[in-house]
Parts: sequence; structure tokens; C-alpha cells
Amino acid sequence: MPRFLLIGLLLIAGLGAAHWWRARPLAAGPGVLAPEVPTQIDLDQGTSLQRGDITLVTRARFELTARVLSREDYHVDAGAKLAPIDLAMGWGRMSDSSVLASIEISQGNRFYHWHVDRFPIPRREIETSSANMHMIPADPGVLTELEHVRPGEVVHLEGFLVDASRPDGWRWRTSMTRNDTGDGACELVYVESILPATP
Repeated sequence: MPRFLLIGLLLIAGLGAAHWWRARPLAAGPGVLAPEVPTQIDLDQGTSLQRGDITLVTRARFELTARVLSREDYHVDAGAKLAPIDLAMGWGRMSDSSVLASIEISQGNRFYHWHVDRFPIPRREIETSSANMHMIPADPGVLTELEHVRPGEVVHLEGFLVDASRPDGWRWRTSMTRNDTGDGACELVYVESILPATP
């Protein structure tokens, strides 16, 4: 094998290992770590923010302390430049390790998926105490904080729910409730701060 190819493979492997180490899940004992539901103050008249050719319109002030159930990074889809990271978030009993031990959680294609063999809590509680959120960093510092978020971590987030659009007709709308499921149920969050929280 040519030396440059070997060096390239070792570099790729090293970068992959470093990414896994930074993003490895955190373990936590049983008990509710994030008891409060997200808070939302709807705005009668939102303000516009510009991100290149994308216009964001604020719909609500948004704040939550929640456990990160899963994260997925995006690089090539239509929203990747705007929202490079999705976090599946859980609060109430969906932040309890003894509950989560019975729930398989995954993300992909901008959706959050869960599966159970037996329900540790009612289905509706799972649906209303967790959500997939598309994270739009307000600035490079927030992006750095988002890049360091790990599954299992409890974080406190503040920002806005927003709708996004481009002149070519592309639109991405936020959910405005935690009670919906399926297509359109994800929150599009303009993140002004996200920091580790002490449960």
C-alpha cells in the first residue's frame, strides 16, 4: 500500500475516533433529570433575521432544560448549512435513565424515531415529553457549544422557534406545540445559548 494512502487512512481513522470520543454518550443514574416542560411565549409579530439568502421569522421565545436523547449531524441536505445539528430532547420521565433503558432511540433524515417492546410509560407521554429539534446556531460560539453536546447530557437552551424560507420557494416551518407527531412535528430552533445544566 502506498505510504500516502496509509497516512490518509490513518488520518481518517483518527478523526473518526476523535469525533466518537467527543460525541460518546454520557451515563446517568435513574431518576428524572429534567423535570420541567419547555417554556414558550408566542409572538404576535415576529422579527426577521437573515442568514445568507435564508430569511428566519421568529414565532416564539423558547427555553428548555432537557436531556439529550440522541444527536445527528447533517452536512449535505437542504438545511445543513442553516441547521447542521439535530438534537432529540427529553424532559419529565423521558429524562429518566430507568425509562430510557426500555426505549430504542435513533435519528435520521431529520426525524427522531423510538421503539419499545413494552411501554415503560404511556405512549402519549413519550410523544409529548420528547421532540426532535433542528438547531440553528446564532453565532460561531453557539455552534461550538452545539458541537460539544453529547447524548445523555442535560442542557439548558434559550432562543426562538423560527420559520425559514428562501426566495426560490423553499420553506422550513417550526412546530409550535409539543403535542404533535410525525412530519412537521420538529422544532426549528434559533439557539442563542446552550450550556450544560446541573440536574
